Amino acid sequence: MNYDLKEFDEKTIQAFRPAEKIGLVASINPEGLPHLTLITSIGAAGPRQVTLGEFCKGASKSHIRKNPNIGFLVMTLDRRMYRGHARWTHLRQEGPEYESYNDLPMFRYNAYFGINTVHYLDLIDLRGPDNLPLPQIILSALMTKAAKGGVISGKSERVLSPFGEDLFNRLDALKFIAYIRKDGYPEIIPLLQCQAADSGRLAFSTLAYGEELRKIPEGQTVAVFGMTMKMEDVMVRGTFRQAGRSRGISTGVVDIDWVYNSMPPCHGQIYPPVKLEPVREFADF
Repeated sequence: MNYDLKEFDEKTIQAFRPAEKIGLVASINPEGLPHLTLITSIGAAGPRQVTLGEFCKGASKSHIRKNPNIGFLVMTLDRRMYRGHARWTHLRQEGPEYESYNDLPMFRYNAYFGINTVHYLDLIDLRGPDNLPLPQIILSALMTKAAKGGVISGKSERVLSPFGEDLFNRLDALKFIAYIRKDGYPEIIPLLQCQAADSGRLAFSTLAYGEELRKIPEGQTVAVFGMTMKMEDVMVRGTFRQAGRSRGISTGVVDIDWVYNSMPPCHGQIYPPVKLEPVREFADF
């Protein structure tokens, strides 16, 4: 995977400007595990500067202040994709970028909240725009549907909720996988063919993006993010297993051990279940 660009050109800066795009940020949590978040406010403030507009408090902003290395993916409405890496440096609650974000129609006319903080990151590298290999993705999704019945986990306990399982099984849903590279930066790979074999395991044919998927170390913890165009989404973490054969099809799997709701207004862990406790401190405020 070559990231041969070190700066944004003007065309890329303009491509990042609209709020109507898919923007994903892969961060690293305090335990050193990958975390994937939808952040459509990702932008390019200059040739070597990435910005993130914060309008609600989620886990990713906390993660990047403790471990500044991120990976990012931006997909425009015409399905052109940019990927890269950046390093968090500081935040501001005023300034030209703050004003530009809050002048966007999505935030300017929002009766409930606007952008309250802008995070600044130094661009490390970039590639794109790349086209999605749609014929490979479609065929890979059909192959996954045929193969996944041969790799069910057999867990009696429900891990993914019915909503989450259905989301991953939707052929029109977008899915992405992230892992931590040896150099300490998260890497995001499109995984649109991914589907739920059952509530405890995700499966995917390696026909699409197979070369990149083969670089993920066997047994490494990965994050997988699934979303619909209605902005419904769910994130899971689990153990990555390199491709074997299922019903004659090269099929990789992720054994899920953690499920997270990243949809506002109530972000939080879903699985393993968290015991409800009364709120006694408001440290984030």
